[in-house]
Amino acid sequence: MKQRAIYAALCLALCFVLSCPAAAAESGVSFVLDGAEIEKEITTQTVNQTIYVSYLPIVQALYPDASAQWANGQAEVRDTGLELMIKPGARYIVANGRYLYVPEGIRCQGSHILVPVRTLCRALGASVTWQGDTSTVSIASGSGPIASGGQAYGQNTLYWLSRIIHAESGNQPLEGKIAVGNVVLNRVGSPCFPDTVYGVVFQRNQFTPAMTGSVYCTPNAESVIAAKLCLDGANTAGEALYFVNPRTTPGSWASRNRPYVATIGAHAFFS
Repeated sequence: MKQRAIYAALCLALCFVLSCPAAAAESGVSFVLDGAEIEKEITTQTVNQTIYVSYLPIVQALYPDASAQWANGQAEVRDTGLELMIKPGARYIVANGRYLYVPEGIRCQGSHILVPVRTLCRALGASVTWQGDTSTVSIASGSGPIASGGQAYGQNTLYWLSRIIHAESGNQPLEGKIAVGNVVLNRVGSPCFPDTVYGVVFQRNQFTPAMTGSVYCTPNAESVIAAKLCLDGANTAGEALYFVNPRTTPGSWASRNRPYVATIGAHAFFS
């Protein structure tokens, strides 16, 4: 098993040298797993106060028998109960069918693919503590990898969330799709609105697609991904409860009465 893992790592390195642009290396950060220092070299990079790490040494420290290969333009890692997909440039990693948001995107450092250490460890079922006085990332292993998407995503919730995202923002960038999903979920969590996604979507006189029937259209792939990202905590719209397209709805009630949050793509968001 160890030989297979080493061989996979070498193959990945050869592929990544050809596909990943170089970036400046960083040092001075140490890594501890369950109280013992991880001896394998870990490439790091800090992006907007987020520590990125080369994923393979962390995976192998937690799952020594994991196999890794380069296929379909991405790194694919597998072990008992674990299926992890990491694609350079993507804004998320996929772990057991779960979509975990990486706002700054998956990065490359020479022959290594870098992901935020907290996101990676969440996928692997581990927790992370940052010890600033010693520049140490302390990792505590868990009982196993992250639960599957089938367990985490309620079927009815995902069904309607992905459809309202598609109907309202199917032609918008991923951040805009996530923001629309945030509005729906923020309403679910607010005492001023229904407490289910279905109830929010079909609340009277709220969402035009529910009135016109376009909410029943099959969502595109990115709208489904955006819904899964939202359900796993991705947020680009803060606490927004409303959104409008200022070009088609100038002077809307929300723009006149609610605090402005952000403009993402064609939509303005309000809390």
